[in-house]
Amino acid sequence: MKITVIGVGKIKEKYFTGAIDEYAKRLGRFCKLELIEVADEKTPEGAGAAMEEQIREKEGVRILQKLPAGIFVAALAIDGKMLDSLELSRQMERWNVDGVSHMAFVIGGSLGLSKKVLERADIRLSFSKMTFPHQLMRVILLEQIYRSFMIRSGAPYHK
Repeated sequence: MKITVIGVGKIKEKYFTGAIDEYAKRLGRFCKLELIEVADEKTPEGAGAAMEEQIREKEGVRILQKLPAGIFVAALAIDGKMLDSLELSRQMERWNVDGVSHMAFVIGGSLGLSKKVLERADIRLSFSKMTFPHQLMRVILLEQIYRSFMIRSGAPYHK
């Protein structure tokens, strides 16, 4: 299976890049992982709803350009479906059995995802009702993908 993670913005903090690199290395034995960063838009202080929507749309265009036709898309959204780790593992296995050979997880920027990206998604997933920095969310996502593969392989990692 090929898994692509598309995130808005560049990760500069070494503690995040170190964790991302570690999980990417671990995932190498289970899948082909591709990490894509798309440029974020600067949000002016005091930006109104219309300006924020324009920013989401610009970022959304960049995301959609990175999604090949036919790819299965899971958008991370606060209003998405919540799964525990076992359910995510089972769901990923089901997608694979159903013929999904390439899937993308999409993480928006600080303002979230555009309507067009959410409409393109095959599923919306939420990891919590809490809000996380999008840089940290990449680490959390990769850890959960790794945990899913470890659960499927019967390894004791999940305990």
